[in-house]
Amino acid sequence: MRFFNIFFILLSIGILQKPTLWAQELNFTVSINAEVIQTTERAIFDEMKNAFEDFLNKQNWTSDNFKRNERIKANLILTIRDQPSIGQFTANAQIQFVRPIYGSSYETLLLNYADRDWQFQYTISQRLQFNENSFTNNITALLSYYAFIALGLDYDSFSPLGGTNFYEQAQRIVNNAQNNGGIGWGQFQNRRNRYWLVENLFTNQQYEPVRLALYNYHINGIDRFQEDPEKAKLTILTALENIQKVNSILPNAVLIRSFLDAKNEEITDIFSRGDMDIRRDAYNVMLKLDPARRSSYQQMVEK
Repeated sequence: MRFFNIFFILLSIGILQKPTLWAQELNFTVSINAEVIQTTERAIFDEMKNAFEDFLNKQNWTSDNFKRNERIKANLILTIRDQPSIGQFTANAQIQFVRPIYGSSYETLLLNYADRDWQFQYTISQRLQFNENSFTNNITALLSYYAFIALGLDYDSFSPLGGTNFYEQAQRIVNNAQNNGGIGWGQFQNRRNRYWLVENLFTNQQYEPVRLALYNYHINGIDRFQEDPEKAKLTILTALENIQKVNSILPNAVLIRSFLDAKNEEITDIFSRGDMDIRRDAYNVMLKLDPARRSSYQQMVEK
C-alpha cells in the first residue's frame, strides 16, 4: 500500500480522545487566504476561520450518533479576492471531501470541488445560525450547503444511494437561496455551480450510476485493496467504466469533473503496477473520461 502515500494523508490516531463520547458529525478544517486584501483589521480573518469551523463542526446536522473518530472530514480553502465594502467579501473556495480507507491509516478524497462564486457578508462577532426552512444570509447558506454535501458523499460511499436525504436538504438550500438572488445558486448562471452539483447528485436520476459507482469504488475497491489488490482493481475499473457510460451521454458534468479532480493521481497510481491487460483497459477508460490528463495517465502503461 506504499503507493497511496502520493495522495493520502496519514490519519492521526487520536489516542487522547474518548471514543465512547458522541460528537457532532463534521470535522471541517477551514483555511482563509486574504493576502490581497488591504486592511489593518486583519483579525477579522482569524475570527472568520474560527466562526466558520464552529458553525460547521459544533452543531448536529443529523439524528445519527457519531463517535469522535467517525466524524466526516473536509477541507474548506477560501481565497478572498476582494472586499468591496466593510464586511462584504468575494472569494474562491476549494472544498475537499475526505474519507477514511477501511482497515488502514490512509484517507482518500471523495470529491475536489472548486466554487468561484462566493459572495458573503461577515462582520466581527457576527452570529451564524442555521435555519433549514428559510434563507437567513448567504454565508450560512453556503456553509450549510457544503455540510449536507459532505454528509451525502460520505453516506453514499458507505451504502448505495445512502446520501439522498442530505442532498435533498442541500437542494432545499439552493431553492431558498435562488429566491434571494445570490450568485452561484442559479441554473442559468454557469454549468459548474452549486445548482448543478446538487442537480447531478440528487435531482437528475441519470447520474445515479455515478453515485453507485462511487459506492463500489470505495466499499468494494479501495477498502479491499490490502486484502486482494487485483480483485479490487477490477472493481475500480468497472466503477470507472460505469462513470464513463454516463459521461458519454452527459459530458463535462460537474460531478464527474470534481470526481476526476480528486481521483486522477489515485487512479494513475493504482493502475501503474500489476496485470498489464487491466492497466491498459483502465488507461483506455481514463483517456475517454479525462483526456486533458493523458500525459499523466500514460504512466499506467509504461512499466
